[in-house]
Amino acid sequence: MNLTVSEIVTLCEGHLRVGDPGFRIKGFAALTDAGPEDLSFLGNEKYLYDYLATKAGAVITSAQAPIAREGMVVIDVENPSIAFSQVLEELQKKRFFEPKIHPTAFVAESAQVEGTMIRANAVVEEGAQVGPGTEIGPGVVIERDAVIGKDCILYSNASVRERCVIGDRVHLQPGVVIGAEGFGYEPSAGRHRSIPQLGIVVLGDDVEVGANSTIDRARFGKTIIGEGTKIDNLVQIGHNVVIGKHCLVVAQVGIAGSCTIGNNVTIAAQTGIAGHLEIVDNVVLAARTGVTKSITNPGVYWGNPFQTLKKEKKQVVNLRKVGEMRVELKKLRKEVEELKNK
Repeated sequence: MNLTVSEIVTLCEGHLRVGDPGFRIKGFAALTDAGPEDLSFLGNEKYLYDYLATKAGAVITSAQAPIAREGMVVIDVENPSIAFSQVLEELQKKRFFEPKIHPTAFVAESAQVEGTMIRANAVVEEGAQVGPGTEIGPGVVIERDAVIGKDCILYSNASVRERCVIGDRVHLQPGVVIGAEGFGYEPSAGRHRSIPQLGIVVLGDDVEVGANSTIDRARFGKTIIGEGTKIDNLVQIGHNVVIGKHCLVVAQVGIAGSCTIGNNVTIAAQTGIAGHLEIVDNVVLAARTGVTKSITNPGVYWGNPFQTLKKEKKQVVNLRKVGEMRVELKKLRKEVEELKNK
């Protein structure tokens, strides 16, 4: 990082409240770790003490925050967290990128890889297409006839199986598997007979998939992840699932096959969704929710089996009172018995 304060103000669309616009920032860090040449941000009031004690050279914050110390650059914005992210996104665009193929990589003659960076031990098979500006990390495997868009990053050991399609600006973290065979078996003569999985996976533009997550290919047709959807680490998405645009799928979620999930849905950690269900737009599923039937109304749900958040909270509170209620009941029974014996 090597940006002037003026450049940072422009990137985050902020206002320089105090400080030298020509001062150069060479790093970024949390408030507690930042030094005199680092940029940090204050996005939550509970970190005000850290802000007042920080040694950061520049801080992005809101106009309501005081000036922590003399000589520190203060940049006012509407949303400090988003503004800080805007700066880091610009830095990410300036990542080291050189269109070349590492000598240990294998690229089939029929593959189209012009303008891409292919790193050590990666494999690009016959008929695959990789868009310009895309970086293929060490050990990545792109199988035959797969299509990868432009400006993507596929980190180490990610795999994209045959004929799957990935949009532009997609990020696949290490160990991601796109297009493994779906989990499909039929009982036959006392055995589990494997059902061929011949479909593909399609990821829309700006999708991100976290480390060691898996998205299975369709039995036939497509498993689809919509534009802008973000998937965390260790998520399993089954065959023929359709997830809409701008959803959030958090760690250790499991979605069984043939589910259809709408736009702007948030699925929190360790939630499980049974197969062949539909979830409409603008639903939030709290952590560890068990979804056993379709959800037809937007809202926030929690519990196993799920119900509205309000009902589940009330039930949890009531369950915590069961011990007290039993003691009270025992006392009342004793009093009743004493009255009977008089």
